[in-house]
Amino acid sequence: MIKQFLNKLPRKASKSSENREGGGTSTSSSNVPTGLRGGDLTSNRYGNTGAISFSDATSNQVLNQGNKLQQGVNSKLNGNSAVFSYEALPSFKDVPNTEKQNLFIKKLNLCCVVFDFTDPHKDFKEKEIKRQTLVELVDHIASANGKFSETVMQEIIKMVSKNLFRTLTSPPRENKVLEGFDLEEEEPSMDPAWPHLQIVYEFLLRFVASPETDAKLAKRYVDHSFVLRLLDLFDSEDPRERDYLKTVLHRIYGKFMVHRPFIRKAINNIFYRFIFETEKHNGIAELLEILGSIINGFALPLKEEHKLFLVRALIPLHKPKCIPMYHQQLSYCITQFVEKDCKLADTIIRGLLKYWPITNSSKEVMFLGELEEVLEATQPAEFQRCMVPLFRQIGRCLSSSHFQGYE
Repeated sequence: MIKQFLNKLPRKASKSSENREGGGTSTSSSNVPTGLRGGDLTSNRYGNTGAISFSDATSNQVLNQGNKLQQGVNSKLNGNSAVFSYEALPSFKDVPNTEKQNLFIKKLNLCCVVFDFTDPHKDFKEKEIKRQTLVELVDHIASANGKFSETVMQEIIKMVSKNLFRTLTSPPRENKVLEGFDLEEEEPSMDPAWPHLQIVYEFLLRFVASPETDAKLAKRYVDHSFVLRLLDLFDSEDPRERDYLKTVLHRIYGKFMVHRPFIRKAINNIFYRFIFETEKHNGIAELLEILGSIINGFALPLKEEHKLFLVRALIPLHKPKCIPMYHQQLSYCITQFVEKDCKLADTIIRGLLKYWPITNSSKEVMFLGELEEVLEATQPAEFQRCMVPLFRQIGRCLSSSHFQGYE
């Protein structure tokens, strides 16, 4: 009788059976969606003072939005075209100060989703939510009154990288037209994602320039890899993007002294590829503008490294046919070197003569203008060293039939 009674009772599943079915040590944990578990871990990891939490309503709202966002991201990554929910998070003014860091990180994660701007009508609502969130992040980082933690820096760089570092789909401009006025008339290609990219660039600029950003800590994330990927973006056809990149890189150079030699070397390498391989790059003028400011700050006497940069990179930049695109910035850099060290005048003038154009009269006029600026800073001793080849070249220019040569 007892056996019959026991046999009628429901039997408990064995541990081996649970394991075979994919169960773990806790039945409840196996039923929790991966996105939610990740959200809980994130909340614990990023908390300021231990078990900090939102109010019940706010907490549930943020967690639900985080779950939907995570599911949407996973759906997109898996190639699933199903529509997902992308909803705005609470405003910073609606949460206590103790919870703002958690909300800041959640907003950063929300902005890690990158939208397709080739179709202006696609995900219109979600794009606007992200744009407004990015604006909030810019305002928040500008008004920060405490040092950014390492965790926050890591999340900031992650969001920036997700949005900015991409393949530049537009091909570089072909250097078919050499005249300066024609280059100015050529319409640049504008990135359709600029409404978001601009705010991300502004956010990065505010982060780098902020006094609350500790350079010793931030250099772990604004590292060599990050700088190289920023430099790759200088080939963007969009002049608005290159202008922001110029400002951001200059700020990074000023704040992170440890990166300065690396940045100069990386720019050198871009110049070398441009001069001796491709002769195609959209950002040479902006890079030279940064270098003009850097050269202006060089200490005296000039290091041998800087003189080699002049000889191996700046002077050969007179060779490419598309020099009208960046000649003004190049001329400024060259003149800065002569003003820093007048003994370099002979080297520079001989370099100009080496790359002097033969059949391009408009390029020759640019060389004459640059030569005039260099000679104004040249001392008599240096002038005497190069005056014979210099006057020979000027004589050839005087025999030219091009009307601009006589001005």
